[in-house]
Amino acid sequence: MNQHKGPRGIVTTAMGNHSAIEWTDATWNPVTGCTKISPGCKHCYAERLAERLQAMGNPRYRNAFALTLHPDQLDLPLRWRQPKQIFVNSMSDLFHEAVPEDYIRRVFEVMVKAEWHIFQVLTKRARRLAEVAPRLPWPPNVWQGVSVENASYTWRVAQLVKMPAAVRFLSVEPLLGAISQLPLDGIDWVIVGGESGPGHRPIQPEWVRDIRAQCAAARIPFFFKQWGGRTPKAGGRMLDGQEWNEMPRPSRPPARAGT
Repeated sequence: MNQHKGPRGIVTTAMGNHSAIEWTDATWNPVTGCTKISPGCKHCYAERLAERLQAMGNPRYRNAFALTLHPDQLDLPLRWRQPKQIFVNSMSDLFHEAVPEDYIRRVFEVMVKAEWHIFQVLTKRARRLAEVAPRLPWPPNVWQGVSVENASYTWRVAQLVKMPAAVRFLSVEPLLGAISQLPLDGIDWVIVGGESGPGHRPIQPEWVRDIRAQCAAARIPFFFKQWGGRTPKAGGRMLDGQEWNEMPRPSRPPARAGT
């Protein structure tokens, strides 16, 4: 993988990941299913996918998008011996109110044990995150993020910056409006993307450029995931003639398991 270093430990990668999600290598879903709580949830990709998988007879989605715990999946990262960046609960929200705190702790305990991976945890439920966080272990391989879809939800950032995570990040996806003052103090990474799927709401280039400029001024890595459209890849990923794939540098590189 070709890389070059930028400000504040930025690493820009020259090739994509193995996952369909551009900023991670793999996904791990010890929980599936969720409920909608804000405008960014309106056309949830995970809900559409869960319903499709249920129709195909996938036993993991027998409940479609109703929240379901999968304790037999808790040890999955321990079986992956090669270091990966792992998006935790791409098909749910770990901090959903219906997920027991003890179960959240079990997920974090696995992340402690699987120290050779980097875990990327993302939530819209910033208040539950802040409530539970003091009782969780926070190893250096856990990155914690919150979603911010428009200016009305920047309050989630104030909850995130209280977290003792090694990397704190924002997923500004789907970006549904201009955010002229995105709170960036204490933030290590920003992902921006447009909405995809049926009924997708269009993203405006000036919204993206403004956030990119704010990140540049604050020397924070900026990752542009997609323009969106009928499908995630319909609009491509180019912004002003290039792809923006900046990533934060981990506090320490993960070692191969058992070394």
